[in-house]
Amino acid sequence: MNWGLSMGVSPREPLRKVQEIATAAERHGFDALWFIDFQLGMKDVYAAMYLAALSSDSLQIGPAVTNLVTRHPTVTANAISALDELSDGRAMLGLGAGWSAVYGAGGKPSTVADLRQGISELRELMSGEEADLYGTRVQLKAATRQVPVYLAVSQPGMLRLAGEVADGAILMGAADADVCSWQLAYIYEGLERAGRSREELTIDLVVTMSIDEDDERALSDVRAWATSQAATMDVWRNVPPVLERFKSEFVEAASTYHLVDHLSLHAEHKSVVSDDFVRTVAVAGTLDSCIERLRSLLSLDVDRITFALLSGGRMRRLEEIAEQVVPRADESIIGTVAARPYRGAIHE
Repeated sequence: MNWGLSMGVSPREPLRKVQEIATAAERHGFDALWFIDFQLGMKDVYAAMYLAALSSDSLQIGPAVTNLVTRHPTVTANAISALDELSDGRAMLGLGAGWSAVYGAGGKPSTVADLRQGISELRELMSGEEADLYGTRVQLKAATRQVPVYLAVSQPGMLRLAGEVADGAILMGAADADVCSWQLAYIYEGLERAGRSREELTIDLVVTMSIDEDDERALSDVRAWATSQAATMDVWRNVPPVLERFKSEFVEAASTYHLVDHLSLHAEHKSVVSDDFVRTVAVAGTLDSCIERLRSLLSLDVDRITFALLSGGRMRRLEEIAEQVVPRADESIIGTVAARPYRGAIHE
C-alpha cells in the first residue's frame, strides 16, 4: 500500500509552513501530497505546490482538486507543467467537477461531458503540439510531458468516466468499505467499457481521520469536514444503500453550510450532522478503533490511501499517522493483498 497526504493552506497558516510539511512527509515515507484548490477559503494552491516541490525529492505533488470553471484548461496546463519542471517530473493533476471553488465564484460545476472534453483538451495541450481548441489554434510551448490526470469521483457517471479515460481516480465521499465497494464497481464498468486493464488506473482513497482517547473530541475534530460531505451528498442522484438513512441530514447540511468556512474547525455549520453520520464517513476515535476501521479499507482494491491532514497541529497529525497508524496498518496488509483482487463490474 502507498500512503499519501492531502491538505489546504488555511488563511491563518504561514504559506512557508508547507516546506516543513513536505520535508516531513517525504522523510516519513509518504508517496504523495495533494493540495486543495479553493481560492476564497485557502491560500493559493500553486504557490503551495511549488514550495512543496522545491522542498522534496520524491513526493508526487498535485491539486486535489482543481476544476475547469475557475481555471481555464490552458492556464492549468501551463501551471501544472511548471510544477512538473520544479519537481523533476513528480507532478500529478487532480481534476473535479468543482464545488467550493466554483460555487464560491458564482459558477456551476462541470458535467461529465465537460470533464471528458476537458481531460482530452488538457492532454492535447500537454502534448506540446498545435491543436484546434477553443475556436483557434493553440500550442502550449512549456509542455514537456503528459502529467497524469486523476479524476475526483463519487457518483456513477464520474466513476465510470475515471475508468474510461483517467490515469487515476480519487475516491471521495466516505471512508466506509461498503460505500467504496459500491463506487469501485462503477469504476470497473468504465474500465470494461473502454477495454482498459485495472493496471492502467491508480485508485487513491481519501480518508479523513482524527485520533483521540476522548471519542467526543475525535468526532468534533472531523465534524466540519463531515458536514461539508453531507452538503455535497444532498445533490447526489444515486445514494449508496448504507447512506440512505442520512438523507434528511444532507438536506439540513446543504441549507446551513457556509463555503467561506469550508473545512474550518471553527465552522458554525458543523453541528448539523449526527455522530452516526460522522462515524460512517470519517475515521474517528481511539488509535485502536481507527486502526480497526482502516483494516476494513485495506481489503479494498485501492492503490493508495491518502489521509486528509486537517488544520490544527498539522505536524502532530502527520507524525501520528506516520509513526502510529501506518506501521500498524502495513502489518495488517500482510495476507490481505491476495484477498482484494479486481472483481469486475457488478451493477445491473
